[in-house]
Amino acid sequence: MKASLLLIGLLSAGIAIAAPPAPKQQGIEGKDYKWNAQEGEKVEALHKKGDVKNGQEVYEICGACHLPSGAGRPDGTFPQLAGQHSTVLIKQMADIRAGLRDNPTMYPFAATLVDPQELADAAAYINSLCIPLEHGKYEGPDAAMQVAKGKDLYEKQCLECHGKNGEGNKEKFYPVIAGQHYKYLLRQMTEIRDGHRRNANPDMVKVIKPYSNDQLVAISAYQSSLVMPGNMCKPKAAKKK
Repeated sequence: MKASLLLIGLLSAGIAIAAPPAPKQQGIEGKDYKWNAQEGEKVEALHKKGDVKNGQEVYEICGACHLPSGAGRPDGTFPQLAGQHSTVLIKQMADIRAGLRDNPTMYPFAATLVDPQELADAAAYINSLCIPLEHGKYEGPDAAMQVAKGKDLYEKQCLECHGKNGEGNKEKFYPVIAGQHYKYLLRQMTEIRDGHRRNANPDMVKVIKPYSNDQLVAISAYQSSLVMPGNMCKPKAAKKK
């Protein structure tokens, strides 16, 4: 209920558009930048046990953009979140709240989380959601060629961190990419390569830096085709009233 009322208030007041941006912290552009430094509310949230029930209520405010299912938008405007590792979710929310990752659209909503426990609760709930099988994929007439080309590139330099099926690594904060939208993947990799995602992992920047736009298209096409057996589902039918 609290989240619902807050969401209505935010949207009706236009705060999502008019709110001031997060105060910026030094990111990858700074010489002292350390990726995933274990400090601040992120560490506090990581040490708390997330409450899925409370997280469902907290998530209501997120569902306006990411949808109640966590599926996001196939056009890549908002990422697919369902089934994401709780560590990854906590890190990204904390980075946005701290001004380490620039996201002026999400910041006003992320800023409403009251404490590290709510970060942990929201992450636990989102992690409990099933990854939808239906999501945005590369749909060009050369899709088969792009996926094959992307598979070759992915297996050479991405698989070690993100896994054979795009399962990521919870302990190392590497995200699940199976079930993610093609256009979101392409945008994020482009921003990481070009230095616009300030909380990026320097190791990934080093790997991705030499890639051309065409190569990133191919890798994204392949990544969006990945399936994690046992972790993905078809949309559930609405319950009859």
